[in-house]
Amino acid sequence: MTVLTFVIGLLVIVVGLAISIALHEVGHLLPAKLFGVRVGRYMIGLGPTLWSRRFGETEYGIKALPIGGYISMAGMYPPTPAEREAETAAARDAGGEGAVSRPRPGRAAGMFAAMIQDARVANEETMIGTADSRTFYRLPVYKRIIIMLGGPVMNLLLAIVLFTLVFSGIGVQTASTSVAAVSECVVAAGSTQTECAPGDPASPAAAAGILPGDRILSIDGTPVESFDEVSAIIRDNPGTRLSFEIERDGARQTLAVTPLLAERPVYDDTGMPVLDANGVAETQDVGFVGITPANELQSQPIWTGPQTAIENVGAVVGIVAQLPVKLYETGVALVTGGERDPNGPMSVVGVGLIAGEVASTDAPILSRVSVLLGLLGSLNIALFVFNLVPLLPLDGGHIVVALWEGVKKTWARVFRRPPPKPVDATKLVPVTFVVVILLIAMGALLLLADVFNPIQLFN
Repeated sequence: MTVLTFVIGLLVIVVGLAISIALHEVGHLLPAKLFGVRVGRYMIGLGPTLWSRRFGETEYGIKALPIGGYISMAGMYPPTPAEREAETAAARDAGGEGAVSRPRPGRAAGMFAAMIQDARVANEETMIGTADSRTFYRLPVYKRIIIMLGGPVMNLLLAIVLFTLVFSGIGVQTASTSVAAVSECVVAAGSTQTECAPGDPASPAAAAGILPGDRILSIDGTPVESFDEVSAIIRDNPGTRLSFEIERDGARQTLAVTPLLAERPVYDDTGMPVLDANGVAETQDVGFVGITPANELQSQPIWTGPQTAIENVGAVVGIVAQLPVKLYETGVALVTGGERDPNGPMSVVGVGLIAGEVASTDAPILSRVSVLLGLLGSLNIALFVFNLVPLLPLDGGHIVVALWEGVKKTWARVFRRPPPKPVDATKLVPVTFVVVILLIAMGALLLLADVFNPIQLFN
């Protein structure tokens, strides 16, 4: 592999991830502004701010580490009654000009109590100078859900676009009706012979005059559009004289080919040899002519992209459902040096390393671009699924909070009770803290595994 192409592949993933995160946050930003919520910040990345500029009431910026992002909405959580009373009094003392900042409360009893209070103070700061109608917690439940779904859905849409580019734009390497190579002779199944011996019979294709580069158009008057169709006809007609219509150098001609009855291995749907009870490869007698098809990029139907995205969602959901087991297996492989599951979880570093390896292979450039776009599509599917996990601080956690408030309001309305107070999600800050610690631990484990025992996709 060359260092330059490896770095290019790595940069493609880094830039692609940054764009994916940016669009994720746009998915939150647009509906928030549409519904009138005041958005103070739109930041891509974490850590120190590299650049920022204010447009209207929102500060847009880029931070040093492209591993996350956020928007800051006014009033993500409702204020407590005491805080609202203090805000009203402060506004009255200020002549009704609006809310003013208040000093932080004294030392809270216990770490979690302090964390809850810190979250409330930070939340109150987002509402300074903002009318109640422009806060997130005042929105109807369905609007809050739309805002929080906006980010993951944006990742899903981006994945669909990327997979569509891969399958319908670039195409899939498929065995075509063009001939890539012609066997000069017939050898026994399972033979390791690489050259024809003087006594070996000529293959039917070579005897008929088929040449590399020929395109098979029809066999015995039956048009063929794929090598599977060509192979099926040959396989089912050993000893039968067949009329091959081919195109060579723009001209059509007809050649007579008689497939030989030959013993060939049996393969399953995945392309692996079928073994018998003794572990020996099974064989069958089929027609054989001795041609190897050329692989060509063939565009797939437009629905292939969305279909692939949905299949990837199912696969990632399966990984997330088994995440503790998968992480344990990754940890064992890291300690023992064992081979990792290629379908298991990995960090962004692991994805970047695979992208670098893909970029530095000697495959055609379009094939490498296709794989890199597919990796970015899979990365966006992972962002879509993972962000919908119903735990704070993930988007799925905020959706669950909104749904719970909707249930409480519906219950009160059905039984004609007073409207309930907004759900105070700051009480869940201790749970959020535990989730964050677990996420950090998971990220650290996957990072170490990807550095010291990376997933091997190429030999």
